[in-house]
Amino acid sequence: MSELSDKVFAPRRSAAETKADTTTRVAREIQDLELSAREAKTERLRQARLAMEAAAPPPEEKPKRKAPVRKKA
Repeated sequence: MSELSDKVFAPRRSAAETKADTTTRVAREIQDLELSAREAKTERLRQARLAMEAAAPPPEEKPKRKAPVRKKA
């Protein structure tokens, strides 16, 4: 009996709520698409950086400077 009463007396959404839900859904879809595009770009750039770092020769080490000699007073 409760299933029937839930269907018959179910609250109906107003047109404003329906439009708001549609706007929210579309906005979230857009954000999800932007997020996936940003993550794909980040991964692509990371792979390119790692490949470039692997191909680059190791940096040369510079000789260390000697500490200046302090004069005694």
